[in-house]
Order: sequence, then C-alpha cells, then structure tokens
Amino acid sequence: MYKRQVLLDAGCGGGLLAPHVSALGYRHVGVDLRASGLALAAERGVAPIAGDVAALPLADESADVVVAGEILEHVTDLSGTVAELCRVLRPGGRVVLDTVNDTALSRLITVTLGEWAGVAPVGLHDPALFVSPARLRAEFALHGVRLAVRGVRPSLTGLVRWLALRRTPGEGALGRVVPTFSTAVLYQGTGLKAVVGASALSGSSASASSAPVASSSASSAPTSSRDASSVPSSSPPTSSPSVHAAVPAADGRR
Repeated sequence: MYKRQVLLDAGCGGGLLAPHVSALGYRHVGVDLRASGLALAAERGVAPIAGDVAALPLADESADVVVAGEILEHVTDLSGTVAELCRVLRPGGRVVLDTVNDTALSRLITVTLGEWAGVAPVGLHDPALFVSPARLRAEFALHGVRLAVRGVRPSLTGLVRWLALRRTPGEGALGRVVPTFSTAVLYQGTGLKAVVGASALSGSSASASSAPVASSSASSAPTSSRDASSVPSSSPPTSSPSVHAAVPAADGRR
C-alpha cells in the first residue's frame, strides 16, 4: 500500500504554505505553539500538531521534507532547533528554510525602518536572534546537512499586498519572494541530509509517513523558542510561502 510522504512545516502559523505545496503529493504536517494559527492551518488542509520547534513532537526520521519558513530568527535556542529539524528529517530528505541575516543592514531594514513604516510590528524581531549564513551552515553540518544559501527579497507587489491585508486575520502574506544577489538581509537555505550506510540508504526509499507522531499540547510544549504570546497579533503569519519553490514533489517528481 502506498504511503504518502511527509512534509513537516515547522512553525506553520496559519498554514500559508499549504496552497503552494498542496499539489506536490505530501501529507502536510504543521507544528506551532499558537492554537489560533493551528486552527487556520487545519482549515487549509494541514494536519496540526501543537508543539515547540525546539522539541518537535515527532519521531526520528519521520519527515521527507522539513520546511522552516521565517522562524529561525525568532528562536532562542538555535542549536537545539536545528538539531530537532535534522532529527526528524530522514536520510536523503530535504530541508528548506528562509531567515534574516545577522548584519547591520538587516537590522536597519527589518527592525528600524520596518517598525517605523509599520511593515513589522514593534517588538516582532529581536536582532540578537538573527543568524548569519555561516553560523547556520555550521549548525546544520553538525547533523549531516550541507546547506546551500542564496539571497531573497519580497517582490514589490507582495510587499504592497501585505501592507494592504496585514490586519486581516489569516491573510497578509508577503506573497512572491524572488532571488537577489545579496544575502545581507534575507536568505534562503536548502540542503539534503546525508545518507550513511546501506541500512540508511534502503530506509530512505521508504515513506516516512508510517513513523509514529507523538501527541502534544501547547501548554506542555517547551518554550525554548520564542513564546507565541510575545509575538504581536498583527505579525505576518508564518510559515513563509516563499520557500515553496525549493520543495520537490513527493517521490522526486517536480
């Protein structure tokens, strides 16, 4: 019997990634701390699980693709979060992410100008949590994932749309995000988890969707990532749909 491959949407928010990957053939599982976001994600076809990205309530090697859109710049335990993302990813599986670089320019644009212009709610971003590509590559390398990065930016039309819809619950995604020459502000990362040994190689061809998924509740989830209650309600809902272009179709089909 065919078992659907699993795409884990870590920090799924309201499930904004769902329309972009629904035709790819995955079982779309979303983990988030906020019950309101999980309810919206469920309406979009995501299988919601309450939990913390730094202590994912999933079994080892249970996901074929792990997506972390716009969450790594909010976690207080980066090493632990990266370790968890890699733990649940099967050998040969793909990780896709985007985040904010740790530069003076990113702090100026994302925090100073973003908050002044109303693009980002005051207090949404803590610049101390921004992460450089070099550090992120090193963290993923510790778990057998060689991360490649490229700069990205929101399109002008996407930014205008977000400004117009940001106060509408469940709406206001930044829309289309396009590649750019610089990683100084925003960047996207992709990588495959190394396959080690013949047993791992044979296991990578099987669907991970048969692995058990532990139940969890938001009240019992660890809070090593940024507490959901501290994020302003008008913040752009994660997960970022900008990462969808790097997600392959299930079973390797594009």
